[in-house]
Amino acid sequence: MKCLHSRLFGVLLPILCFATGLASVTHAQESPATTTPVPGSLNYLPANKGTYLKFAAEVDDTFNRDILAVWFPRALDNEHGGFHSNFNREWKPFGQDSKFSVLQGRQTWVSAQIAMRRPELREQFLPYAKHGIDYLTGTLWDKEKGGFYWGLAEDETISPQYTDGKQLYGMSFAIYGLAAAYQATKDPRALEYAQKGFRWMEEHAHDAKNGGYYEWLTRDGTPVQGHPETGIVEFSPVSLFPLGYKSMNTHIHLLESFTQLYEVWKDDLLRRRIEELLAIIRDKVCVDPGAMNLYFTNAWQAFPDHDSYGHDVEAAYLMLEAEDVLGQGHDPKTERMARMLVDHALHYGWDVMLGGFYREGTTYGPAESKLKEWWVEFEGLNALLLMHERYGRQTDVYFKAFQLQWDFIKKYQLDSEYHGVYEMVGVDGKPVVTVKGHIWKGAYHDGRALFNVSERLKRLAEEGVR
Repeated sequence: MKCLHSRLFGVLLPILCFATGLASVTHAQESPATTTPVPGSLNYLPANKGTYLKFAAEVDDTFNRDILAVWFPRALDNEHGGFHSNFNREWKPFGQDSKFSVLQGRQTWVSAQIAMRRPELREQFLPYAKHGIDYLTGTLWDKEKGGFYWGLAEDETISPQYTDGKQLYGMSFAIYGLAAAYQATKDPRALEYAQKGFRWMEEHAHDAKNGGYYEWLTRDGTPVQGHPETGIVEFSPVSLFPLGYKSMNTHIHLLESFTQLYEVWKDDLLRRRIEELLAIIRDKVCVDPGAMNLYFTNAWQAFPDHDSYGHDVEAAYLMLEAEDVLGQGHDPKTERMARMLVDHALHYGWDVMLGGFYREGTTYGPAESKLKEWWVEFEGLNALLLMHERYGRQTDVYFKAFQLQWDFIKKYQLDSEYHGVYEMVGVDGKPVVTVKGHIWKGAYHDGRALFNVSERLKRLAEEGVR
């Protein structure tokens, strides 16, 4: 096996020789990484109260300028309901708009979170959250067959782009948005339809034999099966997930939405499903040495694909968040896997010179796509500070990596002229996709990460690392 190399601290170290490279990743919980994948050129600041508050102020400024000021109220569709999605670099609408369940749920969630977590903005953003409730419950919910549509045309009709099918990834975000909106507004419609969405999925999509959920269903709730005997994989519309199979992506976001719903609805069945999803993700989707399989048969047999570094670091956060909400402390197995996911992504998917996580690669080889996608960068920022909060007494790896990650985002991912966040940045730091909004890109990943990072930095300033 060829020994690949990565430049860490300006020193060339082997990263694919198992005796010296993977040992620290495979046993990440017991033996954290001892090298920091950051160059020596950045002026790293010590982990103290002044540093935390300095970064918190920068994060808050970025949130206000590059999330709030550009998305709201610009994104509200006051004619057809819901939220607009398509904006070019200059924040001008482009193309044919449509209403995608994922974006509608996410923008509703963001509006609700701002109303709850920014008291000075509550009166402005409560109407935006209610605007999202109106669309999700009044239009996106299928009044005849139940369940949330995958998406609709702007005029509220069924669209060939989305078909009349039901995709659990989209239904998950509809529930996510409604649960947060109920928490913010106490509008009973929000909780009612979040519960209806959960029960519809439970009736039609839960796999009682193998655990987890069937993902693509017909309008009436019949799971669509694959045809492996043909040797050909068909794909669901828009998401391009393999039909008839289970995915990492859908199941980590089901965990996320069910966790959000459990905050406002302490239902026993819902709790059992959160525990089921957490175990599936930790013990079947995630594998040593800290990577996740992407696609599975219904019996949870993985089939080959790439490693998505962004989903790895996102899942680390989502698993720990779910256990926080369940309120029973952290399972050591969850802590171990969450840390391994972050360590593995740093080891194989990290740009050691500019900072930033790459898009994807093989499990233990070099990154195959070195583009840097906005959501990966912000999920990485969130996960690195989370790891520093938990393990900062043991190592400075995560806080130094956090500082380089933040430096990268400020220099390369943010648009200093028109503001907002570039979708995609090349290996040289130059933007290669400059649009600011589309059906997959709203204010969710970057907004949530900046929320969390700001709050965590301020908590660290008061309490220090654990």
